[in-house]
Amino acid sequence: MQICVVGLGYVGLASAALLSQQHEVVAVDINAERVEGVNRRISPIVDPDLERFFSDVDLNLRATTEAADAMPDSRFVVIATPTNYDSELMEFDTSSIEDVLDQVQDLAPDATVVIKSTVPVGFTARTREKRPRLRILFSPEFLREGQALHDNLYPSRIVVSDPGEDAEEFARILQECAHGSTPVLLTHSTEAEAIKLFANTYLAMRVAYFNELDTFAAQRGLNTKMLLDGVGMDPRIGSFYNNPSFGYGGYCLPKDSQQLLANYRDVPQNLIRAVVDSNQTRQDFIAQDVLSRNPKTVGVYRLTMKTGSDNIRESSVQGVIKRLITAGANVIIHEPVISSSVYRDAEVVNDLDEFLERSDLILANRAAPELAEYADRIYTRDIYQAD
Repeated sequence: MQICVVGLGYVGLASAALLSQQHEVVAVDINAERVEGVNRRISPIVDPDLERFFSDVDLNLRATTEAADAMPDSRFVVIATPTNYDSELMEFDTSSIEDVLDQVQDLAPDATVVIKSTVPVGFTARTREKRPRLRILFSPEFLREGQALHDNLYPSRIVVSDPGEDAEEFARILQECAHGSTPVLLTHSTEAEAIKLFANTYLAMRVAYFNELDTFAAQRGLNTKMLLDGVGMDPRIGSFYNNPSFGYGGYCLPKDSQQLLANYRDVPQNLIRAVVDSNQTRQDFIAQDVLSRNPKTVGVYRLTMKTGSDNIRESSVQGVIKRLITAGANVIIHEPVISSSVYRDAEVVNDLDEFLERSDLILANRAAPELAEYADRIYTRDIYQAD
């Protein structure tokens, strides 16, 4: 069976790798460099599992920039294109999905479309009404940054809309390509869309909760670790996903929580708004706490959200940097994924020795071995040295 995967970001790459174990997969992306990397079995994103998988597993996978080379003869067309949140429209920008649907309609009208991009609640149903000729399903991904392939190979659950032969077949394909036994939930498309947004907003809420615990401890002179250990001993709460940070960020949590809040329009709520607002409050606190130490030069060590990742998108430390610069602080950044000499009005210093020498206070969202000997100059809220 041939399957076309459109989009070679986190979700698309992980899907293409998973499915090409047992099926012929042709991936499409507008980025020629990513396409070339996949064809050479070099992961275009930093993900140790993907890199090993590409080198160690015989995958029936090729990539192209031409939809006409990939869509015809495909049983399924999986859409994994980016849907960034548009703050003016208060909704995801789904134009990339619409563009792919136009191509499917022209090139592979008999294929079943599976949307894996995150979308507003109700998007799939509205799209079906506009494109009655196409069979369109929605199947959300639940991937951790830096562990996208692992979470595809060992998924917590498989969710596919809508109950019927197409959905059952695609769910079966995902099950067969995954390792171990995975529960399957077949839902209506709108419920599947809401599951994705509510799941990620809950994770954002958990990050925000423990960050606010840490803010309280810092302001009142309490030991954050003691609080976290004691609270986490309750099995209903658990000691996971509780390590304080500068805020939640990355590919999904900020935009998904904002989209869920937008979908709450005309629906009573307090908590969802608080989850969205809490991230700004946390960044305000971190910036003020740093400024209270009167540093001459603040060095920001890495903009990435997680260890072993190259993703700096929506990283919370960038909000802290903005606040520090607005307050007049001198900020320099060490971030090897940035090749320019200036980023967000701050100087980029990618010579680590020079960076360390010039920084009298070093901000690190996550501790790193290379900073161990500079502990007296490190500012971090990282308690457990884990993501």
